Amino acid sequence: MKKFLAATAISVALSEPGFAQQASGGAPMSQSGSTLSITDIQAVSPALGRYAQEDVLGDLWRRPQMSPRDRSIVTVSVLIARNQGFDLKHYMNVALDSGVSPAELSEIITHLAFYSGWSNAMSAVAAAKEVFAERGIKADQLPPASPELLPLNEEVERQRATGVEKNVGPISPGLVTFTTDPLFLDLWQRPALAPRDRSLVTVSSLIASGQSAQITYHLNRAMNNGLTAEEAGELIAQTAFYAGWPNAFSASAVVGEVLRNRPK
Repeated sequence: MKKFLAATAISVALSEPGFAQQASGGAPMSQSGSTLSITDIQAVSPALGRYAQEDVLGDLWRRPQMSPRDRSIVTVSVLIARNQGFDLKHYMNVALDSGVSPAELSEIITHLAFYSGWSNAMSAVAAAKEVFAERGIKADQLPPASPELLPLNEEVERQRATGVEKNVGPISPGLVTFTTDPLFLDLWQRPALAPRDRSLVTVSSLIASGQSAQITYHLNRAMNNGLTAEEAGELIAQTAFYAGWPNAFSASAVVGEVLRNRPK
């Protein structure tokens, strides 16, 4: 009965001109949540078209546990991390219309060059270049190459550096060097993306690429930077649709352990 009512409500909504703009809290989400039209999807899989309408647009993107802006950040990060470029332009536009600034989108791509690989970031650059051109986004709206960095928490950095040196130093001194600078002494201190959002991007990419072993450190850092337990849980739900259920379930065990061990 619930599914029937949801389908009916969505059928009515789809006939209303404003639905595409309302699906993600004001962003121009297509009726299918994809570059493909709902007609295209239904021509191959009517069931997939129904799931897209009922569960992705009708439920997931409307859930209040995470803002449309954050859902956009998570989704774009997942697509970049998995090098899934087909819908990337669509979700970049959704992100920009959900409150993500051009500077923040630019910085997300820069950040993920380190966490999902250079080639994945270059694919994202190609998609963003087209989006920026279509929307008239100019260079003066993007972060400078070498801005004044945020203040460094020297105690946190000392603890991080000590742990990396102990565990990685004997194996790869070069990795230790590059992890310190440019990664943590430069990239993480860039001001165009807030530390909380930078952590959200990182954890999303780790879940998307199945890197569960790295989630504990970065989720703790995310929560220290302001991510809530409710948002952490909703992050898993969002990634389930865009990175697949196995990655979401693998991450849920690690996220649960982090939440249980956090100071109350």
